Amino acid sequence: MSAPPRLFDRTLHRKRLDRAAAGFGQADFLHRRAALDLAERLEAIMREFPLAVELSSRRGAFAEALAEGPARARVGTLLETDASAAMLAGRGGLRAVLDEERLPFSEASLDLVVSTLGLHWTNDVVGALIQIRRALKPDGLFLGAFLGGSTLTELRQSLMAAEDEMLGGAGSRVSPFADMSDAAALLQRAGFALPVADVDRVSVSYEHPLKLVTDLRRMGETNALAERHPRGLTRALVGRACELYQQRFAAPDGRVTATFEIVTLTGWAPHEGQQQPLKPGSAKMRLAEALGTVEHKLPR
Repeated sequence: MSAPPRLFDRTLHRKRLDRAAAGFGQADFLHRRAALDLAERLEAIMREFPLAVELSSRRGAFAEALAEGPARARVGTLLETDASAAMLAGRGGLRAVLDEERLPFSEASLDLVVSTLGLHWTNDVVGALIQIRRALKPDGLFLGAFLGGSTLTELRQSLMAAEDEMLGGAGSRVSPFADMSDAAALLQRAGFALPVADVDRVSVSYEHPLKLVTDLRRMGETNALAERHPRGLTRALVGRACELYQQRFAAPDGRVTATFEIVTLTGWAPHEGQQQPLKPGSAKMRLAEALGTVEHKLPR
């Protein structure tokens, strides 16, 4: 079996997270939004989770959201993990530095795994999900959030247009993101049962496109593509991209919009006691009867 393509430079991504750690709290609104949503989803699941692990914990937003809600009483031990030691530094609780692509957990050892806005940086998302599923006990729960396909579409379009105009061609300077339509299929390919995916689209207003770039640096979300563009960003190219951004995506007040798409996945490690879909042809009532309509045969 061939190895998955190397899309991202994981070492560079970790260095950028280390650099961002000190100022992460100034631009952690997406991480906090995703963490709060994951914690709220747990509230509706009336189950005990004695041993839980969070991947991509960053500065602890999920643990904070969990501590403030009723689900905390149902989660026993929570281990926070991150690829960046700097992100985990300076707070209490159980913490561990690890690579989401190489999980160290024993098979069937965890009751709950949460991943907060980190999966989109893995080179093999399905492979990472398979490792998570194997680490879960039968009927264990996975909750994950990652950035999806429409994220930073305005910035991507503006950079490509500026490069095409000034250099006669455009390369990739913004990371690719998985589409919402592929999300549930990722869980199925990884062997999860009862897969569910949904999306939260967030529009953020900025005074200037460079303010967006500043936030991305503070988040540790700047370009870490393994095959980075051979030409660096020049001042002239950045300036033209900002002009195009403002021309195409500015509101009447002059502020520009940046789109972020948070895709959330829910899946369960398979267990024989879980609800199973009915076999084809086993229904006891025709669909037309259930809907109270008249069934018409299609002409041949």
